[in-house]
Amino acid sequence: MAEDVKPTRKNLMAIEDRIQLSERGHDTLEQKRDGLIMEFMDILDQAQDVRSDLEENYQTAQEKINMARAMEGDVAVRGAAAALKEHPEITTQSKNIMGVVVPQIESSRVQKSLDQRGYGLLGSSARIDEAADAYEELLETIILAAEVETAMKKMLEEIETTKRRVNALEFKLLPELYGNKEYIEQKLEEQEREEIFRLKKIKNKKEEEEEEAEAAAEVEAVPADD
Repeated sequence: MAEDVKPTRKNLMAIEDRIQLSERGHDTLEQKRDGLIMEFMDILDQAQDVRSDLEENYQTAQEKINMARAMEGDVAVRGAAAALKEHPEITTQSKNIMGVVVPQIESSRVQKSLDQRGYGLLGSSARIDEAADAYEELLETIILAAEVETAMKKMLEEIETTKRRVNALEFKLLPELYGNKEYIEQKLEEQEREEIFRLKKIKNKKEEEEEEAEAAAEVEAVPADD
């Protein structure tokens, strides 16, 4: 509360410094918030595209695997899946977007040629190959979706944190500082008026005393009648 602040020139200067610092911080945070929102909107557009691709690729993969099961049987499909020797590898790195560290997921050995799948040309069929292609593409889309969705979540969390800091400065700290500044200025003005009034009173009293002294001196200077 403003009443808890001691109304001194030193405190007034300190509060003015805090106001300047808080205003600069507020402007910086606002710029960061706006920049984060722009980056988030770009990632959101990408996420919507990835979600659409994910749904489409999932439907395609389901259709292909159902066709392979219908034409080749579950045993052949499971046998082809079990023949896989080289499994996909996932590595994660990180990248910085306006101070927000988001994951960057890289995959290898997801898309494979026929000879890399382990079941050989003779142990397969066109239906199984198409199903394998569809699921490899689906897996790559899932990996990309995981990267985009995680980045979007982290960006959203940072936006909310930055918004809270902006609001705290704008609606709490700065109003309190301005209130304290106004309170101190009013008190200092009151003190200054009181001091001026006191000095005037002292001056008037001094002038009165001087006038009385002069009058007394004039009286004493008048010669007495014989």
